[in-house]
Amino acid sequence: MPSEPRLPAGHSIFARYAFPPNELGYCGPADSTALLQGGDPAALAVLAKEFDGTWPYLQAIADGAGITDPLDPEVVQSYWVGGQLLEKVDSADLLARLRTAFKRQVTGMLSDLTDGRHALAHHSFHVFVVYPWIRFLDRDPTTPLRVMQQCRIRWGTVESIDGEHAEIVSRGLTFEGGLLALGDPGMERVRWCKDGTSLAPEPAPGDVVAAHWDWVCGALSDADTEALSRATQMTLDLVNSA
Repeated sequence: MPSEPRLPAGHSIFARYAFPPNELGYCGPADSTALLQGGDPAALAVLAKEFDGTWPYLQAIADGAGITDPLDPEVVQSYWVGGQLLEKVDSADLLARLRTAFKRQVTGMLSDLTDGRHALAHHSFHVFVVYPWIRFLDRDPTTPLRVMQQCRIRWGTVESIDGEHAEIVSRGLTFEGGLLALGDPGMERVRWCKDGTSLAPEPAPGDVVAAHWDWVCGALSDADTEALSRATQMTLDLVNSA
């Protein structure tokens, strides 16, 4: 992503995490390069609203925290990674928002939840609960696991850099005994740049990074990693208990 002109922090975080699925045509408008061009916060704010799988969560987090701008950096970080703002979101209100936002879409467990207390305004909730892939685990888990693994924001430690790719050690999804969980650490190959374009600075061995689909989205602090791990596990616990 070009360093000049710079986007505000929240807009930049949104662009970094939203680009990987958008590049593949899974979410948002067709022109994925618009997320890489930067420089115009107003234009990116308009673009962000077209990500209908993300915007309702950002609005819910902002409203719960009393923040005017859904692209406030703490709001955006909370949705993609995690953080204390998630605790300020009323779960029942979030569930009602999501059911309204996705009422014309086939969802996974969204219509089955009878208790809104466990709804979480985090990307893992969208991947494991709202997306329909959860429904297909009992048939043949291979494809659903692969898609959910790639779609969730995951954390990993960089082992080495190989050209445009990084080898990271991370925990993949497993489905055994009817339970969705994180397995033992294993090696995973993700790209940190493509044709000279990157979403974040080049990582170094030992760095802990966030990955979305096959892209590195940026470095994670210890607090970030803990927040992402906690939010992910909370959603997995909800899925398994339901």
